[in-house]
Amino acid sequence: MAKESIKARQRKREAMVAKFAAKRAELKKAGDLAGLDKLPRNSSAVRLRNRCQLTGRPRGYMRHFGICRNVFRDMALDGKIPGVTKASW
Repeated sequence: MAKESIKARQRKREAMVAKFAAKRAELKKAGDLAGLDKLPRNSSAVRLRNRCQLTGRPRGYMRHFGICRNVFRDMALDGKIPGVTKASW
């Protein structure tokens, strides 16, 4: 599980990206690079990291479900994810 400070930093970045998204798109369309430089660095979407919504784990992230592989396996075996069953043949 990721440290709480790392998860808090990620949430802060997500909020800042959402806040400045329209302004960044407008400046990009106008080609105003100087205006983009004046915005906070954390308002850029490329600074976000895909993290598990439950544990904050950055690796083994499954984009379709928004969780990491470890949590996915536990939830799938407990039957908490509809339509997912363990393979057997």
